Amino acid sequence: MTATTRSSAPIPESNTSLLARRSAAVARGVATATPFFAESAENSRIRDVEGRSYIDFASGIGVLATGHRHPRVVKAVQEQLDHFTHTAFQVMAYEAYVELAERLNQIAPFSGAAKSVLFTTGAEAVENAVKIARIATGRSAVIAFSGAFHGRTMLTASLTGKMVPYKQGVSSAAPDIFRLPFPIDHRGIHVEDTLRSLSSLFYGDVEPSRVAAIIIEPVQGEGGFYVAQPALLQAVRKLCDTHGILLIADEIQSGFGRTGRMFAVEHSGAEPDLITVAKSLAGGFPLSGVIGRAAIMDCVEPGGLGGTYGGSPIGCAAALAVLDVIQEEKLLTRATAIGQAIRSHIEPLIKGGVAPIANLRGLGAMLAFDVVKSPGSAEPDGPGAKRVVARALEGGLIVLTCGTYGETIRILAPLTISDSVLHEGLEILSSAVTQSR
Repeated sequence: MTATTRSSAPIPESNTSLLARRSAAVARGVATATPFFAESAENSRIRDVEGRSYIDFASGIGVLATGHRHPRVVKAVQEQLDHFTHTAFQVMAYEAYVELAERLNQIAPFSGAAKSVLFTTGAEAVENAVKIARIATGRSAVIAFSGAFHGRTMLTASLTGKMVPYKQGVSSAAPDIFRLPFPIDHRGIHVEDTLRSLSSLFYGDVEPSRVAAIIIEPVQGEGGFYVAQPALLQAVRKLCDTHGILLIADEIQSGFGRTGRMFAVEHSGAEPDLITVAKSLAGGFPLSGVIGRAAIMDCVEPGGLGGTYGGSPIGCAAALAVLDVIQEEKLLTRATAIGQAIRSHIEPLIKGGVAPIANLRGLGAMLAFDVVKSPGSAEPDGPGAKRVVARALEGGLIVLTCGTYGETIRILAPLTISDSVLHEGLEILSSAVTQSR
C-alpha cells in the first residue's frame, strides 16, 4: 500500500532570509533604505513579507504622486497588456506615445510650440537634454550647481554636485562641466553670491559663447529640497537670453504636482527651454522624457534620439492615466493642503525648541527639514537624521534622508494620501524627532 503524501504550502520568506539572499546575489553598490521586503502596497501604505504595514512618506523616491496601484493606472496598464507590450517606437510607432507627447506639450511650462521625446530613466532624460542643447547651440560646456542630483551615469554624475556616494572612487569626469554654488540662505549663500560666481565663471573659466546650457533643479532633490528662488531663476533666464544659452529645468523629482503646480519652475515666472521629466510621470512604471521648445528639439536629426525601451507602451498608458488622475482628483490643490498639514505639525516643534530640527522648507507637499545637533543649533547632524528615520520605521513610517551631510528629512507622501493616514504618519514622525533630544 502506497502512503499518500500531503503537499504543503511553501513557507513564506522572512525579511531576514531575503536579506541574506540579497547580500549573496545583489551588487553591494545598490543601497536599500529599509531592511524589509515589500509584499503588497495600496495608495499610501506598504505591507512587508511578514505582514507589517507601513505608511509611505517616500513614494519610491518621489515616484508615486498618484499612490501605489491607483485603480485608473492599473486599469490602463491592464488594457495595454491586452494589445501589446513592446514594439520599439523606432520600429513601429503607437498612438499612446504620440498622445502622451501631445499632452506633455500642452502643459509645458513655457510659451510657444513644444515637442517631446520619451525615454526610460531620469538620467537618460538628462543625458538627452544636454545632447539636444549641445546640438542646438553648437556648444559643449554645461553649467550645473552644487548639491545637484542629475543621475549616476558618467555625464549625469559629473553634473551631480555631491561626491559621496555618487562619484566616490571614480577618478575621471565628463569634460566641460562647470559648477556654481546653489543659494542656501541659512548657510550664508545668497542669490547675489551665486550670480557673482557666475560672472566670475564667465570671466575666468569659460566664455559664455561656449556654454550650451545651464541646468538647475527648481527644487533640489537629493541636495536637500532647497528651492531655487524666483530671483535666481529669473536672473539666470535673463543671462541665458543675453548669451544664447539654453536653460534646462530638471523636474524629475519636483514635477507632476508635487509642489502644488504641475512643474516647480512655474512658481518662479521664469520659462525654461528644456525640461526633464520622470518619476511621478507614470505612476511607478519606468518612463522619462524631455519636453522642449519645438525649434530646439528639432535640431537633432532623425535617429539621433531614442532608445530600445524609450517611451514603452506600458509606461505611456500609465502616464496618460496619471495625467487624468492629477486633473480629475485635483492633486495640485491637494499638494498645497498636504504641505499645510505638514507645516502645522513640524513648525511648532521648531519654534518651541521641542526637537533638534530646523530649516523647514520646500513648496507644496515637497517639504523637508534638517536634523541638527541641538534645538536652535545650525550644525547639521547626519547620524541624528538616521536615528530619526530608524525610529520612524519602528513606528511604522517610511521616510528618507537627503542633503549634503545626510541631515535632511524629506517628505514625499503620495498626493492621494487620506487626511487620516497623513495625520497618523506625521504623528509618528513628530514622535521620532522629539525622541532625538
